[in-house]
Formats: sequence, C-alpha cells, structure tokens
Amino acid sequence: MKTDTSQTIAALRLYFPTATRAKVTRFWHHLSAPALAHHLLTVAKKANILQAMLHRVSSGYLPGERLSHQHPELTGMRHPECLELLDTEQRLRAFMHEHGDELKKVHAVLFLCELPLSHLRTASGNATRGV
Repeated sequence: MKTDTSQTIAALRLYFPTATRAKVTRFWHHLSAPALAHHLLTVAKKANILQAMLHRVSSGYLPGERLSHQHPELTGMRHPECLELLDTEQRLRAFMHEHGDELKKVHAVLFLCELPLSHLRTASGNATRGV
C-alpha cells in the first residue's frame, strides 16, 4: 500500500544547545542576537508550519557533549533543547532547505508518520466529516 507523501504528516525534531544564537539579521541583533529557538519558532509560524513546539529537556546530552541536567536557577549553555515541527514531509524539507544556514547549528531528525490519521484530520489541520 503506497501513501501520498505530499499529505503524510511528518515530524522534524531539531536538537541544539540552549545558548545557540540565530544569525544576526538586524542592527540591534549585533548587541544581542536572538535565541535560535525563538527565531526558529518565529520563522516556522511565518512559513505556516502546521504545528511547532519547543520541548524543555530535563536531562540529556547532544553528540560529543557531557550529560546535562536542567536546574530552575541555572542551566548550562550546552544544555539541549528540542524544537519539534509537524507538517507534511514536503513542507518540512522545504523549511530545512530555506533555513539551511541556521540549521547547520542543529542536529535534525525527520520522522515520517507510518499510519497517517487522514480519516480524522488532514495535513492542513482541518477536521474531516464522518467521525
């Protein structure tokens, strides 16, 4: 059974250190560049990505880094964060291509949905009838 990949929901998880900063795009960014997590959330919204969530990691490590634990008062600069984007595989790949310069700083993992719930909801987020 072959599925239409243009409508199959996929999840793109972006892992990066908390202290990672976005590329400077405005004059004021030279004083303090925006956090990569906030920047990627903003551009995902502008790109009409179906869903985006920033997951706070209580403990973990990134490739080549030490194990890190989140603390309410002090979190290490290399502590990992995870931004998850949900949309079609085609749109997520286009997003990765468009923001390739920023994504050089992240560890990206693309998960394809094996059993899309197309009878409940489409990739555009609209509920279907008959449920």
